[in-house]
Amino acid sequence: MFGTTKAFSGFSVDDTEAAKAFYGETLGIKVSEEDGMLTLHIAGDRDILIYPKPDHEPATYTVLNFPVDDIEAATDELARRGVTFLRYDHLPTDDKGIFRGGGPLIAWFADPAGNVLSVLQTPS
Repeated sequence: MFGTTKAFSGFSVDDTEAAKAFYGETLGIKVSEEDGMLTLHIAGDRDILIYPKPDHEPATYTVLNFPVDDIEAATDELARRGVTFLRYDHLPTDDKGIFRGGGPLIAWFADPAGNVLSVLQTPS
């Protein structure tokens, strides 16, 4: 039934203007706005809806992962753009915020609404 539909995901924020600046300017993603909602136009023609929610609570999981070829370069560039990486007590990270404890190399950060995002590098 849904095998041929163009499904999309979405998540909420408490401030669409802050989200628009973060995703568009800080992360460099194409962002459009319509009816008070944002659409992220990411690679692979996979749009993501961002909608305002006055009682927004950040997701307790990673809402969006960005695969990268070089996590060192990605974390350096994001830090240069003002991104701060998250640290979790149960997942030790290095000085750059990269978790190297098995699986893909990954570094987590949050958008202005507190939603968790990541950059991750999988083995080639």
